[in-house]
Amino acid sequence: MKISLILFSLCLFFEQAAAQRTNPSSLMNDRVHVKWVTTKEKDWKLGTVQIKKNNKWIDLAVASGEYTLLYSETKPSAEPKESFENITGGKFPEEAYHYQQLQWKESITEVPLNTAGKAYHFFPSSILIKENEIELKKETEVATIISIWKLDPDFPTDIKVTMTLIPKVKGFFSLATPTLASVPLDKMAWVSVPGYFQGNFMQKNFALSYAYGHGIPDRPVVYRERCATTLSPLVSTKSGATLSVIPEPGLARDPWAKDKFTQIDWHLGLSHMNRKGQLSPTLYYPVLGEDKSERNPGQQISYSFRYSLTDGDWFETINHAAYDIYKFKETLALRQSKQALTDRIEKMHHYLTDPKTSLWNIEEYKGKQIGAQSYLGGVVGSQKDAMKNADYGAMWMLATATGDPELKERVLPPAKNFKLVQQDTDNGFFKGAIEGQYYLAKSKKFVEEWGEVVEPIALTYYVMLDMGNMLLFEPNNAELKERLKLGAEKLLSWQKPDGSFAVAYDRTNEREIFKDLQDVRPTFYGLMVAYRSLKDQKYLKAAQKGADWIIRNSVEKGSFLGVCGDARYAPDFATGQSAQAFLDLYDLTKDKRYQEAAITCARIYTASVYTHPIASTEIKTVKDVPLQDWQISQTGLSFEHGGIFGSATRLGPIQLASHAGMFIRMFKLTGDQIFADMARSAAIGRDAFVDRKTSVASYYWQAMNRGAGPYPHHAWWQIGWITDYLMSEVDLRSNGKISFPRGFVTPKVGPHQTYGFAPGKVHGKAANLVIREAFTESDQPVIDCILAENTQNKEAYIIVLNNRAQPTAGKILINPEKWAAGKKIRSIIKTASNQAIPTADKMISYEIAGFGIETFTVSFE
Repeated sequence: MKISLILFSLCLFFEQAAAQRTNPSSLMNDRVHVKWVTTKEKDWKLGTVQIKKNNKWIDLAVASGEYTLLYSETKPSAEPKESFENITGGKFPEEAYHYQQLQWKESITEVPLNTAGKAYHFFPSSILIKENEIELKKETEVATIISIWKLDPDFPTDIKVTMTLIPKVKGFFSLATPTLASVPLDKMAWVSVPGYFQGNFMQKNFALSYAYGHGIPDRPVVYRERCATTLSPLVSTKSGATLSVIPEPGLARDPWAKDKFTQIDWHLGLSHMNRKGQLSPTLYYPVLGEDKSERNPGQQISYSFRYSLTDGDWFETINHAAYDIYKFKETLALRQSKQALTDRIEKMHHYLTDPKTSLWNIEEYKGKQIGAQSYLGGVVGSQKDAMKNADYGAMWMLATATGDPELKERVLPPAKNFKLVQQDTDNGFFKGAIEGQYYLAKSKKFVEEWGEVVEPIALTYYVMLDMGNMLLFEPNNAELKERLKLGAEKLLSWQKPDGSFAVAYDRTNEREIFKDLQDVRPTFYGLMVAYRSLKDQKYLKAAQKGADWIIRNSVEKGSFLGVCGDARYAPDFATGQSAQAFLDLYDLTKDKRYQEAAITCARIYTASVYTHPIASTEIKTVKDVPLQDWQISQTGLSFEHGGIFGSATRLGPIQLASHAGMFIRMFKLTGDQIFADMARSAAIGRDAFVDRKTSVASYYWQAMNRGAGPYPHHAWWQIGWITDYLMSEVDLRSNGKISFPRGFVTPKVGPHQTYGFAPGKVHGKAANLVIREAFTESDQPVIDCILAENTQNKEAYIIVLNNRAQPTAGKILINPEKWAAGKKIRSIIKTASNQAIPTADKMISYEIAGFGIETFTVSFE
């Protein structure tokens, strides 16, 4: 066998060596083959670009090899030269969307529209064959261009290229990556600039493609790296091949380069097209008019990148860029938590039961005492008097798990009243919907975030999901059931014959608005809640009808819409929510189409998670505090909304990792490692963003550790997503031997789900989730202890998670009196091995593998 392998390797080596001798102007291995040929003008162009698929050489696309150099004597203007005001039938974006107007304006200037400067298109005029590499050169009137090409021995699908520009004149320069090959439209299967758009069809409505990612822009626009989550623009073909271009790490801007915010710096441009508008992933460096683009004669500049030519799809290509080039696995291994996630939940419990820190308010409305937290963000009509509650499932879960009378008696009743009066019960078009997300205490009315609109998805969120999650804990609450049915019937009446919903209605005239957009969001989830809660088959049928429409119009096309009205619904975390919606629908129907749609949505959502720059141990400074780079790295975080419209353009990603639990479930389902690694990267080692006094994390990355800020209600969402993440890890690591029922997703911010409303199983024994603060004390903050109890057997279960990549050994002290006064330990058993542990010192020793689990059973006298 060994001799055969050696002979095969030798044959392959001599075959490739022979190919190089026969075609010295080529690069070839057992995966890729590119060959240059001379033109009539004696220039050198690519005549062959092939990959090996199923042991056969196939043409990747139309071979080219054309270069593009952009030059301008003066710095390009920051003012738009084109107007797109009529592309939606009116001014776009409308006057109410101040942030989007600013971002749209900066995105339609000459540089991002790729019309700035003079474009020099050319093929190299000379070629120099060296050992294992090829050098190409061209003299233009403004600069000399030299490129060196070679195969990457570590990654045989990749061709590494270094470009050098030597100016002959003073001015501004931008050197594009050469067009290796272009893909004809009829051969295109999928195109993406991750973080900005993905899709399989050309979109003629420029706003829909450029601002929303609904289809492929039909212009060669150049995107900023600030929202490019994985630096790998790509084109996949119908023959099953993918071409991408990946910049060398360090080329793009670092969002916190040393001691200040540098998120909006623009060093690298990315596009799905070349300047001529041909489908061919392209990088631009430097960016015309930006840093390092102004050069004097002889002031040369170089940069490196790689083409990746694979016989796989876009998802495989993103994995390659993230793991192989940008070292995503290694950056995860750097993460070390300084505070356990379970400890954060306990500390946030105190924050939320203190009216001063949580900004809890009680108001009188319609004869009821209603309670909610202050909301100090932007709300139309607010005089700093807006109030909102976030995650009702987390509220009821925490109250149940802790048994805290403060929550049960002081918080939950007025919060429930808030929910009841929030629903419109007056006869009319909006009966059953919500009056608004926010209550204005001074005006004594409910309003929406950004205008007089009523959204079907808001009905799903703030009636169906919130009431549905409450009903999981209060299944016999007749009033909640009646209100849930009222909402379900309204949602049913608003569903269109094809299964879709309107984005919104105008409250003043009841007309449908935002007709330029399709509601490609999981609005149908509300009907699933109705079916699961009310057991009426008509709701399940309607949910399936809505889901089928979403599959055709959203999942298959790569088009998604967001749920933040203040951002004019820029695509956001609702994409991840769609994945969980399909998973839950599969659980109800066992229809594999929904499971497949869930996987597709989740894979697309990985493009909402940053995989660059490479996190390191380099020391940086934040507010005069030295921190290692990985502590403040964006790598592993998702954005609120991305694209050219989203908050990530200026504020960066968010700490609210609602998707983490869903990604762990996806890893268990698919085996795709990127799901687990992205979930863990978002969840652990994020202490630099956590306020030490409250244990509440900041929302936007840009805020660092300012805490809740204007969003105190976010603490409930943080408790919700952390719980979902931990319980999903428990299920995964125990191979399903420890699992607890999941409720419905949370409103708005993503796919995390509710727990604690029903018993689960711990190695075959029934158990309820509980929180008993200080019952366990671990000597390692990377250790999370999750507790459950079986009252019948007088047993407590300590589920111990090692939440880091490295093995961890240590001790856990058990304080039985913190479980209940007078409690005494009878025995401690390591559950998996049934090994008895001495109880005298109330100490458990553990040694757990990286991202491993151990369970202990504590029996009380």
